[in-house]
Amino acid sequence: MADVKLDVVRREEFGKGAARRYRRAGKVPAVFYGHGIDPIHLLLDAHPTMLALRTPNALLKLENPNTGKSELALVKDVQVNPLTRENEHLDLILVKKGEKVEVDVPVVLEGEAAPGTMVSVDNQSLVIEADATKLPETIEVDIEGREVGDHIYAADVAMPSGSTLVSDPELLVVNVSAQLSDAELEAELETDAVDEDAAGSTDAEPSDDAGASAEEKSADE
Repeated sequence: MADVKLDVVRREEFGKGAARRYRRAGKVPAVFYGHGIDPIHLLLDAHPTMLALRTPNALLKLENPNTGKSELALVKDVQVNPLTRENEHLDLILVKKGEKVEVDVPVVLEGEAAPGTMVSVDNQSLVIEADATKLPETIEVDIEGREVGDHIYAADVAMPSGSTLVSDPELLVVNVSAQLSDAELEAELETDAVDEDAAGSTDAEPSDDAGASAEEKSADE
C-alpha cells in the first residue's frame, strides 16, 4: 500500500466555535499521538483527507510540527457528521516501519457459490496483525462452489501474506443457505409486515403510568 502524503498545520484555536470555523475553511481537526509523544493537535485539508480515507487502513505520511520530520500515521478513529457525512475529527496514531499493528480489514467474496444457494456475510471484516507498511486493503474469502449448509469461519479464511488472524477463529464469516422460493420469500415478507404492524400498535397504546401522570398534572394545574 502506497503512503498518502497529507499537508498539515498545527491547530492554534480550540473549542466548538473554532472547530466550526476550521471546517468551513475546508480543514479537518485531528490529534496525532503514539510512541510516547505528547498529543499534537493538527489541521488537515478536508478533500485530500476524504480521498485518503476511501482506502481502508491507508498509511498517511505527514510532517511532525514539533520535529519537522516526516512521520507515518494510521487513522485510529474518525468522527463523522451524521447528517452531512463530513469528517469532523480524526485520531491519528504514529507508527514506525517494521512495526506490527492490529487493524480491521474488510472481507470481500471471491467466486460463485453453487446454484440455488444464498450467501450471507455475517461479519464484514476481520481483525488481523500485520506490518504497518504492508497492510492489506481487503481479505478475500473464496466461496467458489460452496453448497447449502456450508459455513466459513475466521480460521478457514486464508490470511494475506505477512498477516496473522487476531479475531476469534470460531467467528462465523460466511453462511451458505438454500435460496428462498418466491412463495417462501412472500410469506417471510408478510410475516415481517405483521410483526411491524403489531409493534406499531403496541407503541401507540398509552401506558397506565402515562395516564396517571397526565391526571396528576391536571390536578396540579
